Amino acid sequence: MRRWREEVVALSLRGYGYGNEDDDRPEKPRRYGVTEMRSPFYSFRPANQALQEILDSLGPFVDGLKFSGGCHSLMGKELVREITDLAHKHDIYVSTGDWAEHLLRQGPSSFKQYVEECKALGFDTIELNAGSLKLPEEALLRLVRLIKSSGLRAKPLFSVKFDSSDIPASGDRAFGAYIAPVKERTSERIEDVDLLIRRAERCLEAGADMIMIDADDVCQHADSLRADIVAKIIGRLGLEKTMFEASNPSTSEWFVKRYGPRVNLFVDHSDVMDLERLRGFNMLRSNPSSRFASPFFLM
Repeated sequence: MRRWREEVVALSLRGYGYGNEDDDRPEKPRRYGVTEMRSPFYSFRPANQALQEILDSLGPFVDGLKFSGGCHSLMGKELVREITDLAHKHDIYVSTGDWAEHLLRQGPSSFKQYVEECKALGFDTIELNAGSLKLPEEALLRLVRLIKSSGLRAKPLFSVKFDSSDIPASGDRAFGAYIAPVKERTSERIEDVDLLIRRAERCLEAGADMIMIDADDVCQHADSLRADIVAKIIGRLGLEKTMFEASNPSTSEWFVKRYGPRVNLFVDHSDVMDLERLRGFNMLRSNPSSRFASPFFLM
């Protein structure tokens, strides 16, 4: 029954304009137009049951599943493996979320063990929260290379605000140069989008597959969304290599209207259908000859 439903949805999407190499958003596996979904594991239903119900309806629209808040650390290994296997049956990759910083307190060897265990449990992507890790840049790059050498995808997460001690002096910025400042760490946070981009570029050079942008101070709310920062990040890193957290449907709508269906977004599982409808409506506007073949876009 599930397979039949997925085939009906896929056929409907092809009729709507999906599925060809020249389309704005191809079929899975996608390099762009990616929808990563926050796990529903905070519900009162069993984790695998809640996910099964969601993927039976939304599987064709979801590219990635993220274990948020380190929830996988509270589950038994058998349940985690059952969930990752379920996601893979729907051609969905599985991300750890930003939990790695808790492992580094135990030393570098514990992180290597963490990577190996994630691979054994069926995870495909390990997320690295650069702000929480509080590591020197070269150490962050070594973690990226370690993840890639293990055959997994690396996705660093960056915030637009940095500890003031991390900001290099203006004289050290010529031609993209960077000299690590020697200062005591403080609680002061300073906005520096150029430093975010420079560090993200180095991570991509080291093999990172995608850069996640924290919603805080950038795109947490549609009415205060920093269009200038978003444009600068996409302009330097590229649309395919960046993913933005859309905290609500209004933010998703802004991104799709501004950058089209090719934008990569991380949303709550309850917002997946609204996002897919937005992507579909945007494609219809850009291609009026397309037919409204999918009933999902009429809901």
